[in-house]
Parts: sequence; structure tokens; C-alpha cells
Amino acid sequence: MTRPENFEFQEWWNQQRDKNNNTTAHDLLLHTSSPSNNDILTVHVTTPTSDPTVEKGRSRSARQLYWLCLLRFQQLFSFFASLANGVVYLLRISHRRISSSPSSSSSSSSRLYRLIKAFLVLVLILLCLELAAYFKGLHFRPPVGSDEVLGMLGFVYSSWISVRANYLAPPLQALTNVCIVLFLIQSVDRVVLMFGCFWIKFRKLKPVATVRYAAADEEKGNVGAVEEYYPMVLVQIPMCNEREVYQQSIAAVCIQDWPKERMLVQVLDDSDESDVQQLIKAEVQKWQQRGVRILYRHRLIRTGYKAGNLKSAMSCDYVKDYEFVAIFDADFQPGPDFLKKTIPYFKGNDELALVQTRWSFVNKDENLLTRLQNINLSFHFEVEQQVNGMFINFFGFNGTAGVWRIKALEDCGGWLERTTVEDMDIAVRAHLCGWKFIYLDDVRCLCELPESYEAYKKQQHRWHSGPMQLLRLCFVDILRSKVSFAKKANLIFLFFLLRKLILPFYSFTLFCIILPLTMFLPEAQLPAWVVCYVPGIMSILNILPAPRSIPFIVPYLLFENTMSVTKFNAMISGLFRFGSSYEWIVTKKLGRSSENDLVAFEKESDPLVETTGLLRSSSDSGLEELSKLEISKKIGKTRRNRLYRKELTLAFILLTASVRSLLSAQGIHFYFLLFQGITFLIVGLDLIGEQVS
Repeated sequence: MTRPENFEFQEWWNQQRDKNNNTTAHDLLLHTSSPSNNDILTVHVTTPTSDPTVEKGRSRSARQLYWLCLLRFQQLFSFFASLANGVVYLLRISHRRISSSPSSSSSSSSRLYRLIKAFLVLVLILLCLELAAYFKGLHFRPPVGSDEVLGMLGFVYSSWISVRANYLAPPLQALTNVCIVLFLIQSVDRVVLMFGCFWIKFRKLKPVATVRYAAADEEKGNVGAVEEYYPMVLVQIPMCNEREVYQQSIAAVCIQDWPKERMLVQVLDDSDESDVQQLIKAEVQKWQQRGVRILYRHRLIRTGYKAGNLKSAMSCDYVKDYEFVAIFDADFQPGPDFLKKTIPYFKGNDELALVQTRWSFVNKDENLLTRLQNINLSFHFEVEQQVNGMFINFFGFNGTAGVWRIKALEDCGGWLERTTVEDMDIAVRAHLCGWKFIYLDDVRCLCELPESYEAYKKQQHRWHSGPMQLLRLCFVDILRSKVSFAKKANLIFLFFLLRKLILPFYSFTLFCIILPLTMFLPEAQLPAWVVCYVPGIMSILNILPAPRSIPFIVPYLLFENTMSVTKFNAMISGLFRFGSSYEWIVTKKLGRSSENDLVAFEKESDPLVETTGLLRSSSDSGLEELSKLEISKKIGKTRRNRLYRKELTLAFILLTASVRSLLSAQGIHFYFLLFQGITFLIVGLDLIGEQVS
């Protein structure tokens, strides 16, 4: 029990303070008498003189409180105003991109979008039911009582809990367990690949060439030695409407440090834009005048895309005079010593069909999208390609920056137009015929990454639908081939099923479907180590080949889960032969390095001009070609950002599930769903790559 307040001492204290207001201190004597004696207890207290400014401040405290509240209100108003401006800005961007975004004609894409949209409606209904039950006081537990006491809401919620516990949660838990097992198998595969890469680095393993051209250069005066050390090489540059990058690839190939009479360059132009054709023809004529053996080829009937273009070029009569063919896409810039670093590995190794080199990117730091792509491709080349090339002599041909033995191409049937991954197709057929591959990690070939999400998404769709087409077409051929059982198992289970089918399946199903559902069906559990810890460890392993990208490890993890919807859609399209699986769209490049490298290429070509005795006219100086390039860029198709419906719908699904997770206080699941939903939202609004005004 509290004591009643006593104001007598306070009144006396105020009186004493008023009497001694002008003194520095005062003494206070308290006299108390004991019932047993007359002793006096004296207490000496020293206090400072009261400051009149304190009284003045106290008298103005109400005014200060008023201004403080006014300041806080102004700050709050500014915050909400900036928030409203941001929302309005996003709405304006969304409206503009919705109006400018073409409708998707892909049947598989529209089917998947309808399913995702139905899933969004379902989770919204479930969230409304859970919120109503929560505010009713049920707190996610089965209600107790009769139907009259509980009412309609209690009856519905009780029925829902019974249905989800008895009928929905068990199959969802079974699917969850299957995906977890697949996830762990794929994680083990990544760990094994990393151990293989560490072993290669530790033992310093690398392919060894039997010939070095530094020694051969001393015998250039001997014609026989030149023919022996410098075999006939055909260089092919397939391109299609590559107005931004055609100059740099042609120039980089034409300045190869290789005897000009032992090399022929084919520019395989499939462009359907007349202005681009004229520019490429002019570039070819310029290098012809400088003494380079270079030809321009243009097909009137453009069938088979890149495979058809290469197949048509290999049908020429003069190809039989050449022993090797090097292939470079239009945005690739091989170094002047590229052929001298790759051709020697064929000498004395008659079973070798392919020498693949690593890609190096000129625009890897351009934006967040290119940084994340660099992480993926660095792991692909330094780990996957290097380990497979070193230990099993097989990997997927990357379609460019490689040298093929022409005899191997002819032996496995040449280029076929049956899939959109003609490079993987011919690599698998060559492997089944017994040919071997070599990967050179120390030979780099410059190229350009797609800077817009639209271009990257189309590229990934082609790269993940093509392998499923190829698996259907060559599955029987793999079983009937004469290669060993281990190679057959590696092709079917590791190369195709695990890395091309299972990876996009479990990634999309586990993190975009099962995880949100477990928030509304809590009887099915998805452990926190599956959501956070194992993916984090795998992301660390993936990022090790690109150590400068370690600060982007969290965006990388979230973005890879976001790309799973595109990869899953592509995988389903290729597996079930939907129309979108046969779409070939050229990945648009911006030519970031064109103008800078043209100056270097011009300098490299100066000795060539002097030896051939040709005079460089003003039209060949490169300035006119650069002006043509700038004009062609201006008249090119207008680029614009757009919206992506599937990504936006999944963003709302994950954010809705995060609200449900917050209500049940699931920490790790809530944060993962929240940030993953925000990532889907950013990607869906096309805010991750190049922004075009």
C-alpha cells in the first residue's frame, strides 16, 4: 500500500529558498528529539543558489514543447510527402512501361502466368482469412466451442485447419522433402566441382602443348617449316544485325599474328537490315584492301539461325583445304596471339576436337546486372568448364571463342538446325564419337555482357530451353553409343538432368511455391537451414572465382532465385516442345568497347599496311566508318524498359506470405520472403539493368 503524499516539507523548503535567494549556500538544521533523551541530530546540507534562468526556462517549456511538436510534425509530413512522391513515381513508371510493353505471345509463358496469377488470388484469400481469425482472437489455433458461440468465422476457420492438416499438408510436405533432397544433391555436385578446382590450383594442373610458336618463328624463312607449324585456319564470324559491334570483331580477327596466306576470314552476315549489310560490306572491303584474306557471305534464305549460317559456310568448296576453324561471335575480340595459343594443342593429339577458351567481359562493372552475370559466368568457366575439361575431357561448347578440328565436325555430322543450342548439340555428338576437348583458362577472349534485363532474360530462356530439346532428341543416341557407361551416366544424370533440369525445377518450386505455401499451411515445415544457411554457403562457393564481387553476395542469392522463374519456364518449354522453345532472338549488345578498341586495332594494322604497300585513303582511316556507326545507332530501333508480369505477380505472392510469416513470428522466413519479394518487385519493374529514358 502506497503512502499518502506529504506537502509540508515542500512548502517549508520553498520558504527557506526564497529567504536565501541571494546567498551562495545555506545551512539547514533539523532538530529531532528522541523519546529516551534530548539529543539533537544536526544535518548540514549545501545547495547551489537557484538560477533565475532555470525559472525562465521552465516558464517557456510549453512554448518549446509546441515548437518541438511542430518540428516533428513537419519532419513526419516531409517523410510522407517523399514517400508519396516515390509511390507516384513508381506508378508513373509502371503505367508507362505497361503501355509500352508488348503482350507475350508465348503459349507456355501465358500458361505459367495464369497459374501464378491464380496462386496469388489463393494466397490473398488465405491471408484475409488468417487476419480475420487473428483479430478475432483465434491466433492461428483451432477454435474451441460450439458453432453457436464461435459464429460463422470460427466454423470456417476450424474447417480450414482440419482440411489443411489432414489433406493439404501431407502432400506438400512430401513435395518439400523431394525438393530438399534434390537441393542437397545439387549442392554436393557444386562442392565436388569446387574441390576439383582447388585440386587443379593446388597441383597447378593445366593442358600442355607439344609445340610453341616462339621456336617456330625462328624458322619462318623455311616454307616447309611454315606449312608444318602454321596449319590452314578458317575463321568464322557469324552475325545478324550487329550494327554496334561488327567493327571490333572483324578488326580483332584481321590482326591475328598468323601468316595471312594460312588464314581465311569468313564474315557470315545474316542481317535483314540493308543499312547494316552495307556497313559490314564496307568494313570487309577495307580489310581486303589491306591485304587480309577475308570474304563476305550473306544468305538469302535465313533458315536454322546460327546453325544454318555455319552449316552454309562449311559447305563451300574451299573449306576442304583447311584443317581447323575458329569461331567468334560478333561481340568477341580475340587477342592477336589467340591462334598461336590454341592451335599448338592440336599438334600430336589426333583425338582432340575442340580447344575452348575463357570469356572475359569488358562491361562487367557497368551495372548491377552485369556484375551478377560476371559471378555466374566466372564460376561456369573457372570451375565447371575447367574441372570437366581436365578430368573427363568433355564439356559443353560455348558457341564462340573456340577452335574446332574440321575433321571432327564432319565426323559427328556437322552443324544441325534442330535446336537453339547448336553448340551443345555438336559437342555432345562429338563426345559420343570419341573426340576429346581441352579448356584453356589462361587464354581470355574479350566480349560483352547484355546490360538490359530484357536481353539477358531472352538469352537465358534460349540457354535453358535448348538443352531440354537436345535431351529429347539425343537420349536414345546416348544409350546406343559406344562410349563407356561412366560417360553415358555423366551425360544423362549430371550434364542434362542435374544441371539443366533439376536445378531450375527445385529452385523455382522450393523458393517461389513451397515456401509461401508453408506460411499458410504451417503443418508442412521448411527448415531454416534450407531457406538460409545452405543457399548462403552455396552462394559463397559460387562467388569465390570472382572475389571482387563478394560485396554482392546477398543480391546474387536473391537474383538467382528471381531468375528461377525464367529458367523454369524455359525448361518446361523445351521439355514439352512449346513454341517458345524454338525462338531465337539475337542478344543485343551496345558496343561499349567499339570506339576505344578501334583506335588500338588501327594501330595494330599499321605494320600490315606498310608490308603490303597499300596507301590508306581518308575513307579507310576509320573516321568515316565511326560516323556511319553513329548514324546507324541513331536510326536503330528504340529501346525502352518494360514490366514483367510473372516477376511482379510472384513479388506480391512473396510479400503476402511475408505478412503471414510476420504474424506468426517466423524470423528467418519473414526476412527471406520480404527481401526476396522486394527483389522480384525490382526485377519486375525492370530496375536492375540498363535504364532507358
